[in-house]
Amino acid sequence: MILLRLVAPVALTLVAGAMVYAAQEPMAGRGAPAASFPAVTRPVAPIVSPTWGDSSERDAAHEVLQIAARLKLHAGMTVGDLGAGNGYDTLRLASLVGPSGRVVAEDVDPSALQALSAQATQRHLSNVTIALGEPQDPRLPPRSLDAAILVHMYHEIAHPYAFLYNLAGAMRPSAQVGVEELDRPTGSHGTPPALLRCEFEAVGYRVQSFAPLTGGLGYFAVFASPSTPPAPQRIHACRA
Repeated sequence: MILLRLVAPVALTLVAGAMVYAAQEPMAGRGAPAASFPAVTRPVAPIVSPTWGDSSERDAAHEVLQIAARLKLHAGMTVGDLGAGNGYDTLRLASLVGPSGRVVAEDVDPSALQALSAQATQRHLSNVTIALGEPQDPRLPPRSLDAAILVHMYHEIAHPYAFLYNLAGAMRPSAQVGVEELDRPTGSHGTPPALLRCEFEAVGYRVQSFAPLTGGLGYFAVFASPSTPPAPQRIHACRA
């Protein structure tokens, strides 16, 4: 499996024939440091929970199917679930991408990743990879993702410009990033659409679509990842 050649040493456990990655190490070395980028001029919401919303309500709204349609996800793709938390999206996307695909569940909280790893093991999901990231860097291998999602967590990223810059290196050509958010101030656990667009575009991402999801889930924005983001010193912070 090609992905294994890119992964930093991690603890591996074989359970019922499935290979499960324990959240011991990030998947790649550190990218550009946060100090190289401008600080945000708006509040950063604290991480208060490893999940968002009620799972049954999200299921009823077909959240994952809506995300998959917006990003044109299909079997065989490698999708990054950034800020995966308890893995609501990860566990459902694993079925969608199938055994020939992979879901990389990334988070900065080792305890959340440990719980998610246990769920993946219990469900015998051999196509889920657990990845420990940092606030300024998801620590994912170069050109490893076909798509990435950030579901109700962008407002919690302490260093968004560094995070987006380092994420760009993990995206394959023509890869897209999808962001699900509520239209409210970042301090109230949402992101105004104009601010989201400004911060992504500051790092070279190009907006592809911007529209609400059904079922009260918020809005969903799709961005094309830059092949070469601007140099850190050329990135300027957006006004809230």
